[in-house]
Formats: sequence, structure tokens, C-alpha cells
Amino acid sequence: MFRLDSAQLFVPDGVPVEEALARTTHMAVGAHQDDLEIMGVDGILACFQQEEKWFTGVVVTNGSGSPRDDLYRDYTNEDMRGARAKEQKKAAVIGEYAAQALLDYPSSVVKHASNKDLVEDIATLLKMAQPSVVYTHNLADKHDTHVALTLRVIEAIRDLAEEERPQRLYGCEVWRDLDWMLDEDKVAFDCSAHENLQAALLGVFDSQICGGKRYDLATMGRRRANATYFASHGTDVATGLIYAMDLTPLIEDPSKDIEGYVHAYIDRFAHEVQNRIVKCLA
Repeated sequence: MFRLDSAQLFVPDGVPVEEALARTTHMAVGAHQDDLEIMGVDGILACFQQEEKWFTGVVVTNGSGSPRDDLYRDYTNEDMRGARAKEQKKAAVIGEYAAQALLDYPSSVVKHASNKDLVEDIATLLKMAQPSVVYTHNLADKHDTHVALTLRVIEAIRDLAEEERPQRLYGCEVWRDLDWMLDEDKVAFDCSAHENLQAALLGVFDSQICGGKRYDLATMGRRRANATYFASHGTDVATGLIYAMDLTPLIEDPSKDIEGYVHAYIDRFAHEVQNRIVKCLA
């Protein structure tokens, strides 16, 4: 099914793989273990305990290069690889995912545009799952592996027949938030519900939390901050928001220039800042 023999497809409730994937309505494709729970929570919450909606997670890297400290200080790269996979499977159980794919690539492969194995694996999953909505990293993220993966996801979707493509593709926040985007350009996902579930999903990744990165606290704090700072002249309408960049036009029109598409968001932000300064100087 996958290009690497070490890749895994975990189904928490034990149904056959084809059935598990076929029921998928929402999918998130992330670079690292715990990225899904940070950026794809809109899909997780939309599908949680729903009979007609199911979330499938895809993690593409093997986690062997993850930072480590405390209990994990002396872990080898292979030990970390196993620990990170185990944590991701725990999250899949807690979140009641339809399936969890662990493609097990090194980050170097993700960043290598000429290697098509990852693109083919993503395309295979998309064909089998046929999700309506896909979440991945945003193209303004500051992590090279994240941006490279988003480009691979776009390539995989563009390679599909038009009827096999998802209806929506969103690039979400992880290593750079999207607060800077104009409000009318942002896709804002309300993640006020089930804060306990969100905290549990983030808290599962103990190897990273013990390693000195409090992704659990930072992620929940960013969601709360987004909700409060979203509107300067109105009361809060949510207790948690996640922002996304709508990448759907890039899969609806495969000829659309990716760099130019992202640059247009930046240009609109720059013009808003400049115009506000000019207005306030007048």
C-alpha cells in the first residue's frame, strides 16, 4: 500500500483498512507527530462521536530526530521513533479517528521535491479515503519541513482526477500563526467545544512536553488568544479559534502559481498596515 515497508496504518476500532478509510470525511496531513492535534482540531472536533463523519490523520515523518530530555534524555533515534509512533496512536484512540497513517519518512525526503514516493503515498490515501476536507500546514509557516509537505500535498491532489479531489484544502497554524492575515482573508475555525478533549490530545505527546516544549499550553493559549483578539470592537463569540489559509484555489486550478498566491496575502497585509499609518497621520 505504501512505498516504505515500515509505514503503518492504525485503525483504533479495528475495522478493515478499506472500510476505515472509506468512511473518512475529514483528513489532516501533518509533518510530525502532534502536528495533527495542533492544526487539524477542527476536523477532529467535527467528527468526534459522529456516526456520519470520520477523521483520518496522516503523519509523514518518523520522529527520530525529535528533541529529548527528562525521561527520554538517553533515548536513541530509534527509541524516539517508537515513542513518537506510540504517542500518535494514543491520540488516534482518544480522538476516535477513523484511521492513523504513519508514513515513516525522514524529513530530508519530505524536503526533496524530486522524490515522488511521498506524493504517491498521499495520493493513495486520498483516493482510498476521498475526504471532503483536508487540513495541512500553511504556506507561510517558518518550518521548512512543514512548507515542503504542503507543497507535496498540493502536488498529490493536483495529480488526482478532478472527481477524486477534496472540496476544501486548508493550511493551518503550527510554527507561524496567521493572526497577521487580514480578517477577510482568514478562515477562522471555532474550537470552543471539548476543551478537555483538546487538552488530552495535546497532552499525550509526553516525549515533547518533557523535552522542554510545552506545546499543550502554548496551543491552547494561542486558541484562546485568537478568540479574544479576533475582533477589536466586539465581545468574544468563541473561547477558542484556529486560523487557516484557504488553499482550495490552488487545487481547483492546478495552473495557479503557488508563490504568487501566498504573496498576494502578504501584499494585502502590507497595504493594510501602510494605509492605517497614512490615515492616522492625516
